[in-house]
Amino acid sequence: MIALGVLNFMGIKESARTTAVFATIAAGAQLLVVLAVAVYLGPTGIINSFRALTSGAALPFTSIITGYAAAFLAFSGLESIAQLAPSMREPRRKVAYRAMGAVVMTMAITSPLLTLWSTTLLGPTADPNQFISILGAKVGGAALGDFVAVSGSILLVFASNTAIIGAYHVFIALTRMGFLPRVMEHRNHWRFTPQWSILAAVVLPIAIVLAVRGSPDLLGDLYAFGLLGTFVLTCVSLDVVRWHEREHWTAANTAIFVIGVLTTALVLVAWMVNLVAKPLATGFGGGLTVVGLIIGLATYRYSRSQRPAVFPVPFRPQRAKESIASVLGGRRSAREVLVILPHEQLAAEAVLGEAARAATGRGAVFLYRGDRHPYDDDADLMEVADPYLKDYSARDAFSRAEMMTRKLVPNRRYVYVPGTLPREIVGEVWRTLSPKETVVTVEDQDVLPPVPFDRIRRHTSDGNTVLHMFTAKTHKPAEEVKAS
Repeated sequence: MIALGVLNFMGIKESARTTAVFATIAAGAQLLVVLAVAVYLGPTGIINSFRALTSGAALPFTSIITGYAAAFLAFSGLESIAQLAPSMREPRRKVAYRAMGAVVMTMAITSPLLTLWSTTLLGPTADPNQFISILGAKVGGAALGDFVAVSGSILLVFASNTAIIGAYHVFIALTRMGFLPRVMEHRNHWRFTPQWSILAAVVLPIAIVLAVRGSPDLLGDLYAFGLLGTFVLTCVSLDVVRWHEREHWTAANTAIFVIGVLTTALVLVAWMVNLVAKPLATGFGGGLTVVGLIIGLATYRYSRSQRPAVFPVPFRPQRAKESIASVLGGRRSAREVLVILPHEQLAAEAVLGEAARAATGRGAVFLYRGDRHPYDDDADLMEVADPYLKDYSARDAFSRAEMMTRKLVPNRRYVYVPGTLPREIVGEVWRTLSPKETVVTVEDQDVLPPVPFDRIRRHTSDGNTVLHMFTAKTHKPAEEVKAS
């Protein structure tokens, strides 16, 4: 576990590539066993092995339903694909579907066949934990059996690595949403990896292993709650998103929605069964969830007691009108004053002081353009990446603006422009809002379009010059001018 922590400290791509190598080797070993058994049995033997499905005592319903629920744990391979996504080749979307298809095909072909042949070709005294390696040794010799055993053991080690990657990504996501201290997202300057989140993701399982004294059976009984629970949440979320898009459905979309609801029901049944069939997993996972909720809510309340929460609307160039309309909420008075917040804190204090005087009893829109960080583009495949959640400077700037103006400015709105967009986008926001007054520092006035202002008032505070610019003429966005 310590070695895996060091590997993740080196970088997620290095960790994911290493995992992918050993996962491929283990998958190849299982395919070799399938081929070896097929050669060992021959065509007639393979057909006869399927006849064994109808022999033996009938399974009780409880065994069938618990086996069905346990089989869903095989879909943990899809979780592994999500964690390996950063090391996938381009184009990632196409490669991702191929990889997911490979997981499903592997599960649909190798697992049923190896289960069938292990239970019919091996004696009753064979250890179920060693079924595949014993089967490989029986049909292909000791070398194949050893290869399966070693590759399978290493695969289990790197399955733990997948859990570590997933855990510290969850820690980072919770930190960005304010449920964990900011230190959890701190990245070192050497590898740009979140060392504290990685450390927490490694220390916690080490403590669990020590607590159960390394018992594989007990550790296995603790597994299932979180995996199937997240699958249920994911399936329900996708169903809700599709339902909100029902106005644009075609016949194919309707069929996909029905299949999605059916899939959600199947996963939900599996999870509910495991909640009963694996009481240790339910108690452990439920207890861990409660502890996490307590820590998260306590952190959230403490941080909100220190600074208010502000949820700005990100400015999208392709949807400028819709973004601004959602910000203003249909109130024209909300955009009477545009306040462009600078990055430097003392300058920001001067701007907010002037803005409070200018917009007292009125409405104001506070705009902040973020910085571009070296890891701005590190979003994982299919991750909903909101740059504002990573931009603590912007969050602090908006919090200061909220604290200083909430009693003076009754109608406050906030717009966040990602740092990945060019500075000229701020001018587009100005044209879209068409404010009567603009408050900006001298250093940032170049972000505004070349518009003749009717009057400009200068205010100096602590060496920072703030411009308060007035205009009575409405300036429409460029596309509206061209259309007219």
